[in-house]
Order: sequence, then C-alpha cells, then structure tokens
Amino acid sequence: MSTTKTIQSALISVFSKDGLEPIVRKLHEQNVTLYSTGGTEDFIKNLGIPVVPVEDITSFPEILGGRVKTLHPKIFGGILNRQDNESDVQQMKEFDIPQIDLVIVDLYPFEKTVASGASEQDIIEKIDIGGISLIRAGAKNFKDTVIVASVNEYSLLLDLITAQNGATTLENRRLFATKAFHVSSHYDGAIFNYFNTDETIYKESIDNGQILRYGENPHQKGFFFGDFDAMFKKVHGKELSYNNLLDVDAAVNLINEFKTDGPTFAILKHNNACGLASRKTISEAYLAALACDPTSAFGGVLIANTKIDLATAQEINKLFCEVVIAPSYDEEAITVLQEKKNRIILVQNEVELPSRQVRTCLNGLLIQDRNNITDTKEHLKTVTTTAPTAQEVEDLIFASKICKNTKSNTIVFAKNGTLISSGTGQTSRVDALMQAIDKAKAFGFDLTGASMASDAFFPFPDCVELAKKAGITAVIQPGGSIKDELSINYCNENNLAMVFTGTRHFKH
Repeated sequence: MSTTKTIQSALISVFSKDGLEPIVRKLHEQNVTLYSTGGTEDFIKNLGIPVVPVEDITSFPEILGGRVKTLHPKIFGGILNRQDNESDVQQMKEFDIPQIDLVIVDLYPFEKTVASGASEQDIIEKIDIGGISLIRAGAKNFKDTVIVASVNEYSLLLDLITAQNGATTLENRRLFATKAFHVSSHYDGAIFNYFNTDETIYKESIDNGQILRYGENPHQKGFFFGDFDAMFKKVHGKELSYNNLLDVDAAVNLINEFKTDGPTFAILKHNNACGLASRKTISEAYLAALACDPTSAFGGVLIANTKIDLATAQEINKLFCEVVIAPSYDEEAITVLQEKKNRIILVQNEVELPSRQVRTCLNGLLIQDRNNITDTKEHLKTVTTTAPTAQEVEDLIFASKICKNTKSNTIVFAKNGTLISSGTGQTSRVDALMQAIDKAKAFGFDLTGASMASDAFFPFPDCVELAKKAGITAVIQPGGSIKDELSINYCNENNLAMVFTGTRHFKH
C-alpha cells in the first residue's frame, strides 16, 4: 500500500478559530468532506462551506454542557483504523464508520486560564478531554492519519496540501504526529504541575527553545529554552551566544539586588562582577565601576539599574564590551551605542524570575529554591564591642549584595558605594582574601577604611587578621562557626567592627 495518501475527509474541532479559514477553504476546494462540532461547525457554515455535524455520524448529541462531543467509537474508529488491516477494513464497513484522514484540533487554554488567576472551577473546566484524546489517536495512527494539534502548524499544513494537492507522505504525517505528542505532553505536564504538591517529583516542558551558535566552546552544541523576548527587547547587535546568556543571567541577578537603590552600574566578566558602583548619576556610577578593574571590563557585560543617558553612552562607547543592559535608554544613547556593529543592546523588562534553579548533576538534576534573601540593616547583629559607622553599614550591605552573586569562596571589599576588589572562586577563604588584597593593590586602591564581606563564616581568625593588616575596618559575615569567638576576640582587640547576618551565601 502506498505511503502517500490524499486527504478525503477531515474532522475539525478547535477552540480558537484564528488562521483556520484559509485551510477550510483549501480543503473545500479539494473536495474534502468536513466534519465538525459546536462553534467550529458554525464557523465553517458561516463561510458558506458544507459541513457534516459529528452528531450525524454518532446519532448522539453533545451532552453535559459540551463536555462530551467527539468521544464515540464512530469518531475514534474513523481515526484509529488501520487501512492495511483487513479486519479493521471489514469492521469499518460493518459499523458504518466513516474514514477520517485529517484531524485538526486544539486544546482549551489551560495554562492561560491558570495564569489569569481564574477560580479553580474555571481552571478545571479548561482541562480538555476530547481534544487530547483526538490528538493522541491521530498521532498514534500517523501511518494513515494527519493530526494538526496547534495553530502553530496551520501554515505548514496549508503549504503541504496546496503544494501536494491534498496529499501527504508518511514523513509529513510522522512530523505532524511528533509535534502533536509534544502538544499533548506539554499540556499534561502543565495540568500535573497545577495539581502537584509533591516536591520530589519534577516535570518541566518548555516549547520555545532556540539553537545557539554553539555552547561554551565551538565544539559543543548549545541551546536556550526560555522566553528571552519576554525579558528583553533586543534593539541592536549580533545573536547572543551561550556564554553571553550566562553572563546576562548573572548581570540580571546582580543588578536586581540594587533595583531600589540610587543609580548603580555593574560590569561583569565570566559571571562575576569586576566593577560595580552607586553614585548620584548613572554616568558617574559607570565611570566608578569601570575604574574598579578596567582590564577585566574589556569584553564584559554592562548593566544599569536605571536609564542610560547620552553622557553614559558616550563613555561606554570608548570600551569594547559584548552586551549593554538597562531598563531604558535615551534615543541619543542608543544611536551612540549602535556605532559598534556587534554590540548587543538590551532593554530589560520587568519579569519575575523562576522561583527555582535547575542544573544538571551526574545522571540527573539538582533543583533548589532561588536565593531570595538579601542582607539588610535589619539582618545585622553587631558581635564586637566596636560597632560599624553609618557609612560602614552602607558599605557592608553593598559588599554583601555583590558577595551573594559572586562564585564561592569569595571575599569582597567595598568603600563609599564602590566595589574595590574581590577574590572569587578560590579553594580557601584565605586565598580569596589574598587575591582581593593583591587586586586592590594592583589597581592602586587604598583599603584603609574599606569594608569586607564574606559569603560564609570564618573557621579561624586568620582572615580578620589579614583584613586588619590591609586596612579593613568593618566586616560582614554570616557567623555560625564553632570558633566564632576567635574571630570576634581578634576584632575586639584590634578595634575592628564585625556584624553577623545569619545567612550564608554560597554560590557554586
């Protein structure tokens, strides 16, 4: 039997009628018998095209307020029969079951209904039964049946039946079946996640992935699954790479810590801040952030918590950078930034980030709640006889926000709303501290009067000893070591202020 089949009959039952008219007209033009139900049936009739009501086949009306329409052996027999199976062929004749070659169906908008904040009763009514059954039946019998399960596939179907005069190949039908099973599995996953309260079960389905140029390195394939366009408006530049996206993610998480602060500018490289400053104007903040480490800033990702104006753009334009992100820009600023052909310019939208973080681990996944605790003045507990000054408290909080978003082990130095230096991703806290001191010296920063943040507690007093010798006057850390007293005692003996937050901020 030929694997190429010409569509002679179609069942059409859809929730949304958008884009349906050209298909219906083309099928009618090709003398295809149309079967339908309810609102779709009325839609086809209003086009002046003949349509057979499903109840004429089943001899049974829609019941239960439309909950049951197509769930009938004569409908599913028409879809599921195997045309190369003699027994199926005989039963089709015996029970007067019409052949159905094409099924066009979509599903009630369950996810949109949940997102709208609708009542549970309304949400339950948007759990599709007949539609999902039709999709699975048509997809299972792809050898004989074409299944179109989404408006997204309408153009593909229309192109095929137009170019091939209503015929489809086995490859065509298998492709539609694959897309249909994706629709059904995604839909079932959304319903399950709505009901699920068992945190040991994880299901996720994302249907808007894109292929990246490559992964971390050119020999690795790379993909991004997510709604990038919801988060950003890209106004200029080349396509973002895998590494760009990782840096953009780190930049967004970092700047969110300063969302309600004054003008703040951050420069990141390899997911860590190499410059960050808060000032009266965004231009001043950018220049101060750049001065933290102008070497690392080369090729970095830049992000602001407020509008980028012309003056700031003119300064940025002197630097080679991969990405610039801000909630808005002056028109003149965009014009200047666009002078570099490949520079990516993003407008950041207000979008809530996922509440959980997911990463691969071994032969499975690691999932955790997002670290939503940001240290504030209310979290601080002074544990030394010397209390931090008001300016030191500001700098401690400032340093802690950066520390939380920097790879562990990490130490961050800050002074007057400016990142002085940091030690990142070291195997010991002492190494991180020494790296931060060396880096500050390399760029000519005076650490006298600076504040220090640590992402975890000090098991020994060696870190506060080194910090004191470098000029640090205030320290913020979570506390919690059984040897906390050793660090506290050293600070008391050397007039060093130290506060505990009670919250560790590891970032691996």
